[in-house]
Amino acid sequence: MLQKASWDADFIGNPNPLAVHHRNGMVTRMGRYAASVLWVSSCLLACGVQAAAQSQQPEQPLSASISGTIVDPSRAAVAGARVKLSREDQSPEQEVLSGDDGQFSFANIAPGPFQLTITLQGFATQACSGTLQPGESYTVPEIAMALATAVTEVRVVVSRTEVAEDQIKLQEKQRVLGVVPNFYVSYDHNAVPLSPKQKFELAWKTTVDPVSFGVTGVIAGIQQAQNDFSGYGQGAQGYAKRYGASYADFVASTFIGGAILPSLLKQDPRYFYKGTGSKRSRALYAIANSVICKGDNGHWQANYSSIVGSLAAGGISNLYYPAENRDGLQLTFENALIGIGESAAVNLLQEFMIRKLMRNVPNQAAATP
Repeated sequence: MLQKASWDADFIGNPNPLAVHHRNGMVTRMGRYAASVLWVSSCLLACGVQAAAQSQQPEQPLSASISGTIVDPSRAAVAGARVKLSREDQSPEQEVLSGDDGQFSFANIAPGPFQLTITLQGFATQACSGTLQPGESYTVPEIAMALATAVTEVRVVVSRTEVAEDQIKLQEKQRVLGVVPNFYVSYDHNAVPLSPKQKFELAWKTTVDPVSFGVTGVIAGIQQAQNDFSGYGQGAQGYAKRYGASYADFVASTFIGGAILPSLLKQDPRYFYKGTGSKRSRALYAIANSVICKGDNGHWQANYSSIVGSLAAGGISNLYYPAENRDGLQLTFENALIGIGESAAVNLLQEFMIRKLMRNVPNQAAATP
């Protein structure tokens, strides 16, 4: 015991080299063990964190695919059909063309609802829809394309001449009190211009109308009663001469002023009813139309046809009036001025009175010079 205590004392107070070396080895081994434990713990902790992170991330759904076949009504494969894939999630649309065997496919498609639209020229558009499951290879039932319904567009273009012909037919039904012809008035200010042929036809129908013959007879009777153009004498012979002269005046003025000159000068011989505005403006319009008219181009211009036509008709009248009533230029200009005045008076009646005495007249927009 005494020896052991002495040894311990020596070890404590005077450590020997062997003890010190043993103790230092123990310390070194303990340090290495602690480092190893610390390294292993760090690795385990890192793996645990990574595993925890991976366990928190949602699993990515498996992609799916869509395929199908397109055929025509005879069940033959249809190549070149455009197949468009649409999704409800606003993802970009995809398109493919069917192959020579009529087949098509879409790969790597996210699961969920989808719609296919198939188009091809000459065929009606087809559509189908479905829902993809994760990892599913969806095969669309065979798509049969139906032939498109043939749509034929027929455009009927009516010529201006045909439109004008229809308008003339309406004008030829215009009669005051259902009797007196009122052919040279248009209640459509956008009426199509008349062709030369139509101008002559209108003049002819006006001059051969039964009412025109009756009015001429009344005028001849008044002239005979007043003994106008006394060179014609009285009795049946005098009445016949006055009737012939009056009808010749009517025919000459109608054809020259309503057909020949309007065709040459491209002017419209009709009166275009105004119908709106103040009474003063309408009266001035009516009076002005005795010396102005619409051109075939739709523009207002001096009515050379009517003015020159009156002068021409007056000049021609010198050929058949009695010699004592032929005053040369005086009679010619007198008849021309009378014709212009008569035209203004008739236009005033057209504007304010005659339309009220007619039936079934179209209500058209106003005409303005």
